[in-house]
Amino acid sequence: MRMPDQDTLPSPAEVATGGGAVPEDIARHRETVANVLARRDSRLLVVVGPCSVHDPAGGLEYAHRLADVAARFADDLVVVLRAYLEKPRTISGWTGLIPDPTLDGKGDLASGMRIGRRFLVDAAATGLPLAYEFVDPLLAPYIADTVSWGAIGARTVASQPHRHLASWLPMPVGMKNCVSGRLDTAVAAVRAAGLPHVFPGAAPDGRLRILRSAGNPDAHVVLRGGPKPNHHAHAVADALDALTAGGLPHRLVVDASHGNSGKDHNRQPVVVADLADQISAGNDALAGVMIESYLSDGRQDVGQVPPRPDLSITDACLGWERTVPLLESLACANAVRRISSPRKVGAL
Repeated sequence: MRMPDQDTLPSPAEVATGGGAVPEDIARHRETVANVLARRDSRLLVVVGPCSVHDPAGGLEYAHRLADVAARFADDLVVVLRAYLEKPRTISGWTGLIPDPTLDGKGDLASGMRIGRRFLVDAAATGLPLAYEFVDPLLAPYIADTVSWGAIGARTVASQPHRHLASWLPMPVGMKNCVSGRLDTAVAAVRAAGLPHVFPGAAPDGRLRILRSAGNPDAHVVLRGGPKPNHHAHAVADALDALTAGGLPHRLVVDASHGNSGKDHNRQPVVVADLADQISAGNDALAGVMIESYLSDGRQDVGQVPPRPDLSITDACLGWERTVPLLESLACANAVRRISSPRKVGAL
């Protein structure tokens, strides 16, 4: 049997890029996000940005714009840049900047690691915390030191290696409900991530080593909908009941996209408006909101030549001009909640 061609990946140490990202800042961002989730900080977490970064220059332009707006709303929002470089797929499709940086299916993973790592370092230099969905556990050592909020997606939340990874990651990690809409798998994933585990992982020199995790105390559920949305007040209440039954604290992040918007980016403002109403009404368990947003409104196909740097090539996103009013509405809603139930607000 003919074996496929094998390339050698650089080690995490070889890909490490100095400058830009300051470890002390990232540690502070992680602490801030954890405090928001635990409601020790009364602000609202907002994870916002493109479905998946395909053009580093366009992604950095978006990051700089977002950093300016984040400063405006810092009293009420902790804004985190969605800096996703891997794209999970049910069957096939473009799998992200790291696996396929040339957008042509050639799979130059080694180049993708260097390009992706450089983007993350430069994005962190804007002062924004970064969010990242960990798709392939073997790639996590190349990424994790730049990330302040992690996610395990709807297609991998039942995976034992991903749950073990979440228990080891040094930042809060959100567990999305399954594509089917079932919540019990995400609740179980949060419980599993909170426990210590022993599992194989990559050392800085690229060799496998035994990793021992202490458990992640800041793992939490993300409601992303399914065949039916689960952002409404009754669905949020059901999720809180499930957390209670699982012996978990009441903290939720709700995704305004994916199943909650019916995969229609034009419905994201409707979802955000509903969440803003719940927040202003005093629902303190709603700790965060996710929004898919980019420079321009909509999406383009991967095969467009040349691809536009300002338009998503995966899920359709809200354009920048439609995003800022949503951030403002969430800040206003949280201000009402904060005034009604004041807590200490930490500086980001």
